Amino acid sequence: MSKFITFEGVDGAGKSTHLAWFADTLRQRGLEVLVTREPGGTPLGERLREILLNQPMHAETEALLMFAARLEHIEHVIRPALQRGTWVVSDRFSDASFAYQGGGRGVPWAKLEQLERWVHEGLQPDLTLLFDIPVEIARQRLANNLTLDRFEQEQADFFERVRAAYHRRVQQNPQRYAVIDAAQSLEKVKQQLEEIVSAI
Repeated sequence: MSKFITFEGVDGAGKSTHLAWFADTLRQRGLEVLVTREPGGTPLGERLREILLNQPMHAETEALLMFAARLEHIEHVIRPALQRGTWVVSDRFSDASFAYQGGGRGVPWAKLEQLERWVHEGLQPDLTLLFDIPVEIARQRLANNLTLDRFEQEQADFFERVRAAYHRRVQQNPQRYAVIDAAQSLEKVKQQLEEIVSAI
C-alpha cells in the first residue's frame, strides 16, 4: 500500500537535508519511492516555481499560482505514482500554502481551504513531518546562504507568522503530523526519523 509523505517547516529548518536520507531509508526496505517538491515537480510547476521564488506579486496571486502548480503536480505526478504503488515523498505540499500565504502573507484561511478542496479534495498526505525550529535559529542557518529567494529574504516576524500557521494546521488535524524538534543536532533528528520510519 503506497503512502504520501510530506516534509514541512520554515526556511532554514533543515528539512531538505533529511529528505533524501529518509527516502533512501524507505528504499532500503524494498519500497519504490518518488521524491518531488513544491512548488515544482512538473515542467510547468518548475517554471511557476521560478516565478514564485523571484517575482514580486499580490499575496492572493501567489496563493493561486501555488495551487495551480499543485494541481499539475497532483494530476501528473502524485496520483499516478500512488496508483501504481509508489511511495511519494514531497518537499512541501498544501500545509506550506496555509503557512506562507495564509500565516506569512495574510491570505484569509477560508480562501485557502476553498482552494484546497477544489484542487485536492480527498487527497491528503498520510504523514506530514513538520520540522519545527525557533525562527532565530532558522535565520542563523540561512545567513550562510549567499543566494536567498524572496521568501528567504523575509523578516523575522513573517517567519513567526509562518511557524504559528504550521502549528494551527497541526492542531486542526494532529494525527497526520509528526512534529520534529529541528533545533537538535543532525544525529538526534535522524534518530527521530528512524523511529518514524520503523513505525510506518
